[in-house]
Amino acid sequence: MIVHWHRRDLRPNDNRGLARAAGDGPVVPLFVLDPTVLEYASPIRVACLLEALDDLRAWYRERGSDLLVVRGEASAVVPEVAAEYDAARVVWNEDYSGLAAERDRAVRAALEDADVTCESVHDAIHHEPGSITPNQGAHYSVFSYFWKKWRDREKRDPVDEPDAADLATVSDDPIPSLADLGFDEPEATPPTVTTAAARERVAAFCAGPIYDYAARRDYPAESGTSRLSPHLKWGTIGPRELYAATERALERADTDDDRESVRAFQRQLAWREFYAHVLEFNPETVTENFSGYENEIEWRNDPAELEAWKAGETGYPIIDAGMRQLRVEGWMHNRVRMLVASFLTKDLLTDWRAGYDWFRAKLADHDTANDVGGWQWAGSTGTDAQPYFRVFNPMKQGREYDPDGEYIREYVPELADATAAEIHSWHELAPAEREQVAPEYPAPIVDHADRRERAISLFERARGE
Repeated sequence: MIVHWHRRDLRPNDNRGLARAAGDGPVVPLFVLDPTVLEYASPIRVACLLEALDDLRAWYRERGSDLLVVRGEASAVVPEVAAEYDAARVVWNEDYSGLAAERDRAVRAALEDADVTCESVHDAIHHEPGSITPNQGAHYSVFSYFWKKWRDREKRDPVDEPDAADLATVSDDPIPSLADLGFDEPEATPPTVTTAAARERVAAFCAGPIYDYAARRDYPAESGTSRLSPHLKWGTIGPRELYAATERALERADTDDDRESVRAFQRQLAWREFYAHVLEFNPETVTENFSGYENEIEWRNDPAELEAWKAGETGYPIIDAGMRQLRVEGWMHNRVRMLVASFLTKDLLTDWRAGYDWFRAKLADHDTANDVGGWQWAGSTGTDAQPYFRVFNPMKQGREYDPDGEYIREYVPELADATAAEIHSWHELAPAEREQVAPEYPAPIVDHADRRERAISLFERARGE
């Protein structure tokens, strides 16, 4: 018997660790609900997790096996399951975070004490950390250099799902519910996170929208993005299967613009891997700035302003639309994520860690590496932090990327009857005009021009200038 310990690879197909275990099977499939890991979870992510587990279990049961879902510390549970089934080896796919590394070290030590061998496999990304490096150093800190090598590096092909004959005959009790695990129902409606849903989304995206991705991806009112991030988070789609689908789309492309659009999407896949590499070598950046400054950054950290940001009550329409979308859907458009992060750190002068914590609590697709990297980029504390003066004007961004106000009206119903001009000039309207246009919507809580100058001064002092 070989135990395959599922973690963030909740799929049977294109799963390198599962395929490795099946080669010497039969395989005992295992997932551990580890309380140490669940301490960092949130209702919406656990809801997605449980759905993905239920879907994966159904696949195993259709083949006469089952997914063992066991509660307890992984360092205790994994050796116990290995002993119960007289397993010679435990296989799992690597995860890239400090918490995962600490957990895995404990499991390895426990398995060694039990005389059970273990094997970890790189599966979640194409090129494992340490494989794309500059001439000196462990990893790139500037994405453009990483992208050039990632783009040209050969990618592995997807691996097949195991046959029923490769699976052990096991059975297990029902999967615990949210309430069983101590979580409330999520505020937002969770997305459907199953392998079938992932494959349907990939097929639909690569059949047409991927060719408009470069032109439409920045406009939140348009369905120009793939919405695959929850599936990449939980591994209900394999990275090789997804990349192969984009390569087939590239072969079908009719024009140079179509081909460039496909490559623009592939570039986003590379961003995810870039941040995974950075986090693998810098696990402390979950709580510490990646880029050091000579002096401490004098964050303002006003509690009332932070609460207004969380509630979508800042008086800046594009910011409030994004924050409300987050609460309703557990997801936010990528450009708007960048805007709300910039607004929190540069307009409200609030530590990026407060925003990261809120995203971790509310996003269905929260990924430690991706979110830490994005927040530190926006806060000018992460990779490529040199342009600390990068401060996005929320009104200008709203005019450019939601010119008709369609996205804003969808999530900020107080502005449903406002014209696009009124929405995008909200900060300039007199109080009486605001009262007439949208009496329930707040005035801007800060002056962007003033806060921009204060943000630049804040970072200049931190740099010792």
